[in-house]
Amino acid sequence: MNAVCLAELAGVTKRFAKLVALDGLNLEVRRGELLALLGPNGAGKTTAVSLLLGLQRPDAGSAHLFDQPPESIESRRRVGVMMQEVTLAPDLRVRELIDLTASYYPAPMTPAAAMEMTHTEALSEKPYGKLSGGQKRQAQFAMAVCGRPELLFLDEPTIGLDVQARKAMWTTLRRIVDKGASIILTTHYIEEAEALADRVVVLCHGRLIASGTVDEMRALVGRRHISCATPLSAEQVAAWPGVESTSRDGDFLHIVASDAEAVVRRLVAADVDFKELEVRRAGLSEAFAELTREVVS
Repeated sequence: MNAVCLAELAGVTKRFAKLVALDGLNLEVRRGELLALLGPNGAGKTTAVSLLLGLQRPDAGSAHLFDQPPESIESRRRVGVMMQEVTLAPDLRVRELIDLTASYYPAPMTPAAAMEMTHTEALSEKPYGKLSGGQKRQAQFAMAVCGRPELLFLDEPTIGLDVQARKAMWTTLRRIVDKGASIILTTHYIEEAEALADRVVVLCHGRLIASGTVDEMRALVGRRHISCATPLSAEQVAAWPGVESTSRDGDFLHIVASDAEAVVRRLVAADVDFKELEVRRAGLSEAFAELTREVVS
């Protein structure tokens, strides 16, 4: 494992009875990046994280965390973790849970500092069992960062959060990466990966099917979105070569095209008076959908 790689799965296979959760997966988490791990349900995302954390062991291949076995105490003291499935003592207050978690690390934050960083001060004296689902996720986030981890594992961290709390967490994650830490993020919210990720890895059926920056993922999809103000009917334009779908919103016609240049030329020929032309590339959500659809089909 090279110096810029903090965690690695090398040729990893993991089975659960007849189910192959991971199939020869190679995965690296690099220093100073936020890596978004995407994939449909059952793709192997949580299994990959569990192997990197030493919670499970591969049937074949190897897992390393800071160039050591993931289960080593030295490695674990350098990571913070927020998993989907969490059971915590319901009677302990949030401040007490953070203080207990911090005690496992060599140079942790104080509970007050961790709560200030994660905007959870208002939860300090509340028993964990009395929190809402979203508040529990916020408390878990404070516990995950209190040890000043070099590598932070976040498995669906914003599920249950309202829009304001989600944006606040995004801001904190950006600051953590800006200070030199790394994050591996699994999420079902494609816009979350699009907003935060330095690099995206897409898994499907336990295999890595694409990897790169958000822009590189978008570039894998040839579709473009075209919109303009025109009286041309959606049905008429839908029949043109290179057009995949059309819809209308008042005066505006919206087109999804596989050959945007040809469609724009035909628009010019069909309606010389069209206005407010806009051509946009596909988003990460469409790239993700197309990549996983190709594998499934």
